[in-house]
Amino acid sequence: MPGLVSATGVLAFLADEEPELRVFALQTLNDDIDTVWTEVAGSLSQIEALYEDESFPERQLAALVLAKVYYHLQAYNDSMVFALAAGDLFKIDSPGEFEETIISKCVDQYIATTAAKNAAPKAAKTSDLPELSTTFATSTDGAVMSPTTPFSHTTLPPKSLLSRASIDNTILDATFQPVTKQGRSGSITQLPNNAAEASLQRIIDRLFESCLAQGRYRQVVGIAVEARNLDILRRVIKRASEDEKLSKVKGAEGQPGPAEELMEYILGICMDIVQERAFRTEILRLILDLLSEIPNPDYFAIARCVVYLNTDEEASRMLRNLVSRGDRTSTANAYQIAFDLYDNGTQEFLGKVLSSLPSGEPPKKKETEAGDKAEESESLLENQQAAPEEELPEEVAKVYRNIRSILDGSKTIRLNLEFLFRNNHTDLSILNKVRDSLEGRNSIFHTAVTFCNAFMNQGTTNDKFFRDNLEWLGKAVNWSKFTATAALGVIHRGNLSQSRKLLEPYLPKQGGLSNGSIFSQGGALYAYGLIHANHGAGALEYLKMQFGQAEEEVVQHGGALGLGIAGMGTGDNEIFEKLKDVLFQDSALNGEAVGLAMGLIMLGTGNVKALEDMITYAHETTHEKIVRGVALGMALIMYGRQEGADVLIEGLLNDPDPTLRYGGIMTVALAYCGTGSNKAIRKLLHTAVSDVNDDVRRIAVMSLGFILFRKPGSVPRMVELLSESYNPHVRYGSAMALGISCAGTGLDEAIDLLEPMMKDPTDFVRQGALISLAMIMVQQNEVMNPKVASIRKTLKKVVGDRHEDAMTKFGAALALGIIDAGGRNCTIGLQTQTGNLNMAGIVGMAVFTQYWYWFPFTHFLSLSFSPTSIIGLDHDLEMPDFKFHCATRQSLFDYPPEQEVKTEEGPALIATAILSTTAQAKRRAQKKERAQRHESMDIDSAPAKSGDKMEVDDDKAKEEGNWQQRQRRHRLGRRRRRRCAHRGGRGRRGRRGGDGAQSLRVLYRRRGRGRVGPCRLAQRRRRHRLGSQGVGGLIVHVPRWRQI
Repeated sequence: MPGLVSATGVLAFLADEEPELRVFALQTLNDDIDTVWTEVAGSLSQIEALYEDESFPERQLAALVLAKVYYHLQAYNDSMVFALAAGDLFKIDSPGEFEETIISKCVDQYIATTAAKNAAPKAAKTSDLPELSTTFATSTDGAVMSPTTPFSHTTLPPKSLLSRASIDNTILDATFQPVTKQGRSGSITQLPNNAAEASLQRIIDRLFESCLAQGRYRQVVGIAVEARNLDILRRVIKRASEDEKLSKVKGAEGQPGPAEELMEYILGICMDIVQERAFRTEILRLILDLLSEIPNPDYFAIARCVVYLNTDEEASRMLRNLVSRGDRTSTANAYQIAFDLYDNGTQEFLGKVLSSLPSGEPPKKKETEAGDKAEESESLLENQQAAPEEELPEEVAKVYRNIRSILDGSKTIRLNLEFLFRNNHTDLSILNKVRDSLEGRNSIFHTAVTFCNAFMNQGTTNDKFFRDNLEWLGKAVNWSKFTATAALGVIHRGNLSQSRKLLEPYLPKQGGLSNGSIFSQGGALYAYGLIHANHGAGALEYLKMQFGQAEEEVVQHGGALGLGIAGMGTGDNEIFEKLKDVLFQDSALNGEAVGLAMGLIMLGTGNVKALEDMITYAHETTHEKIVRGVALGMALIMYGRQEGADVLIEGLLNDPDPTLRYGGIMTVALAYCGTGSNKAIRKLLHTAVSDVNDDVRRIAVMSLGFILFRKPGSVPRMVELLSESYNPHVRYGSAMALGISCAGTGLDEAIDLLEPMMKDPTDFVRQGALISLAMIMVQQNEVMNPKVASIRKTLKKVVGDRHEDAMTKFGAALALGIIDAGGRNCTIGLQTQTGNLNMAGIVGMAVFTQYWYWFPFTHFLSLSFSPTSIIGLDHDLEMPDFKFHCATRQSLFDYPPEQEVKTEEGPALIATAILSTTAQAKRRAQKKERAQRHESMDIDSAPAKSGDKMEVDDDKAKEEGNWQQRQRRHRLGRRRRRRCAHRGGRGRRGRRGGDGAQSLRVLYRRRGRGRVGPCRLAQRRRRHRLGSQGVGGLIVHVPRWRQI
């Protein structure tokens, strides 16, 4: 049936009294609405009247026609409302543009209304952190005296578009959100009545059912997460599990099922997209609740949830269930989950898991050998209780012993240590060049070489450079000696069994008596903590004892750093109280290290009491170093707390003390690290351009790297303009932000921004650019990035340049150590292989940035180094010989070529002086020799006596003639023109010599050139016997050339 050309006649039926005609008109218009909607738009009032008439039998049809007309008029909200009123006549399965647009509007409306209903109250955002009572100064005239207000704004300016006074002249509030449209397609309409809401819910339910029937679970999950509707999320996970159980077609062996794939997808959304910590926690708890209902759950993904939620009971129960199954696959899964838990969990979490697992040791052994082994496996918290022991079969006990060795970290540390030791490719020639280029008597240069050596040999146990350069090492004094001794901890990191023996000559003796320097003693305690970094089970007791007995402030300084590194994240109140007692002594020398160590012990715990004590003391003390250490410690306590740290952040950022504002920025960086939070980024950028203190602005730009290291590609765009700032501190911060976020990626955009900064007029900006380039280029070779060679060459050139500034040389030396970290087998990893945050790596990087104030903090960067290895173990946790396929070129994994060392040559002999007279004599001799060679070409014969005849045999004459012919041919071939003469004396052409001898000259000339010579010979190869007046019977053979 052809479509309508004009709707005029059909529209007239709408005013007819017969309902059948009006229904016919609506059906006709509905079929051809796409062509006649312009005419129908003028009769909308009549159609709406039909829709509102309750006695009209086809009200839904009228609503559908209205929805389509409003759709063409681009009034999508009105169109959606009438589409909802159309009920079942609105076909969501139709593939038209109208249906797709209305469904999209319905989804937006559903998300907006449901999310508003399910939104958590504001008080719940910080429910995990009790109210923090602080002593921050509150100023009523913040508009004038705010520390973040530029001096140009101290006299209240008129409110204009350029005035910052419109936002209170202070940093943005933690809950500030820009004004945005709700929904994805425009503004959200207010539904007229409950019937419309019910209709919207029916359409969404029909849409969900359609997606679930087709196996499109991810679409429903996405809508449920956006709408914050956990009921729908639970329904989808159950439905996927049921469909997998009922499905008769099973996937290939080893392939994940629909439920497992959906679980992995939900975890990815939860970890990477959901930014609100409270809602993320709710989703993860829902996943754990539904774990038992999934036929084949992904235990490794579940382990991520367990670590994030800090539910040690769930982790212990999961390991027990896998071990109880008894098969090899379950045992291997248990081992792998234990490895994942160790990589992602804190020491406090791992200690609780260990305490709830069987020890695997027979009761007799446990009673008799309760010494050292109990020290390794005992919990780190006082309130932990050991699980009741039960008699276990030997095979099960062995499995539990292996799991415990994995959870306490000894297995992972030993394997990494063995890998770094076996594959050490440190180029000692680079170290020797750095040592020779930098004067050892200069403290900053000696320290730079120490750091370079420590980073190059991190974890390799190779201290050959120190042993071969004892004389150079002896030049270290005071804090340089402290740093050099601590470098042994970086080199031997993970060598737990030999740590005490290696450092015995430097460690303080019992009773505080020692012959060594106090700087060596403090550095040795620092090194001891570095060896046991994030694994303090066997070291904390010794470090606590030494720290408590120490009386010298330098020894306390090293002991506090060692305690903090070894006890990182333990939450040990006893250690914290000991540190606090020393802090209250108000010593500037050890106060900075003690404040930092307090934060390391309480890392990520959000301990309110600890924060209150530290904030109070920060306002009371007058030492800037103590305030800085305490501020950094508070930031570490709020590690990963996100919204829970907003109260502390707001207080610190509004404090008049710039050092505390510095700590507030560090709190933002560590609380929101790796989240990509827009709120945190806005705060940092606002502070970077508004604060009056250069230190605060520098750390604000630098902290962008911590927030965005999971999205390194977005950082170069963000700091591009900041890298060209007039302020060198902002430029330095942008360089370090690029290095932190793009570490190990070899990102070209970041390198393009950093290369011009290597020539910056400010020395510390060049320093930051060199260090950041090394961070980005670590584990990169020329095949992966062709710029590696030129960057390495630049670093060596800067170190050897005598005219370069000391700060830049220091940065170049550090860069040479970073780019070859761990024997060229380590990279900088701020997240683990499973995608979780690498707590030790992030903390190490954060404290490393404080080398600006205190060089010994540079050693913390070694905590960020992660071995780039693949280690395969069997069921006995031993490394078998195996091969695996790698689908890429082998050249991508090649080590950089070692530096060519020039062999030393003996002293060169002095050239003999040549006098001018000697040279002239040589030239005369050469000239004379040439003249003799020229005359040797003449053929002379001795004059014969009168009347005598020479008897010459014909054959012999022929041979001699041929010989002369060859000689002449050879000479004539090299010259274009030659005269051959037989002379009896020195006569000219045609003149006879003495004694009546006739001089015969034969002139050979090339054909066709010149006149005929004085002697014509008519035939070729003709022999002439000359008379008595000739040459006495000499036979002359004429050559084959043409004679003239």
